[in-house]
Amino acid sequence: MIVLVPVYRPGDGLPRLVGDLTAALTAAHVLIVDDGSGPTAAGVLAAARDRGATVLRRRMNRGKGIVLKTGFRYVAVHHPGRDVVCVDADGQHLIPDVVRVADRMRETGALTLGVRRFDGEVPLRSRFGNAMTRAAFRLATGRRVRDTQTGLRAYPAGLLGWLRAVPGERFEYEMNVLLHASRAGRPIEQVPIATHYQADNASSHFSSLTDSARIYGPLVRFAAARLLTPARHAGDAAPGKVTSSRPTLPTRTP
Repeated sequence: MIVLVPVYRPGDGLPRLVGDLTAALTAAHVLIVDDGSGPTAAGVLAAARDRGATVLRRRMNRGKGIVLKTGFRYVAVHHPGRDVVCVDADGQHLIPDVVRVADRMRETGALTLGVRRFDGEVPLRSRFGNAMTRAAFRLATGRRVRDTQTGLRAYPAGLLGWLRAVPGERFEYEMNVLLHASRAGRPIEQVPIATHYQADNASSHFSSLTDSARIYGPLVRFAAARLLTPARHAGDAAPGKVTSSRPTLPTRTP
């Protein structure tokens, strides 16, 4: 398995994250893709490399979607047949939760999300934003996904070609993945995880206005297309449990 960590101006905790991931997932290799952080990130990225990670660096900042696709392409070429679990670099994802999400994906062979509970001490913008997006996604697709913005996601190797074809360059890419998976009838597994923020999520590079517009645009377009061309969607599972929608997963990616 490959653990893909997209980074932009990473903090000093990145090398420790690499060590924790490799200790918990002993057969995994950590791949870091830097989104044009510049020379100031050289030291922390070198320390992560010293911990055993592969580090790819883009010269210009292009957005999270481009970085994820860069990672998927690298895995397909250099580690064909290996599954991928994506983990944010900001310390939000607890290592036991990463392991649980990876295990669920391996058990089911399906796209798997680590969905936050949004209880306890959660920044207001995160709680409100997720509730709004969750409701909009439900209206647009007819499917219930408890956390559409989670960065903890696991993908089987067979989906990497499909993932590289999904449109989107920045934060909207992860929403597009869910929308296109819904349209294709792909199963989406959901594993509840802890909600863990550091310093009120101050390290997030999400721009509330600009990136929200990027995310809601595809939702609106998808909803309009669905109204014009109704399609059957997988049934919903009860909230609060490990959930899935389970249409047959194609053996070949489009």
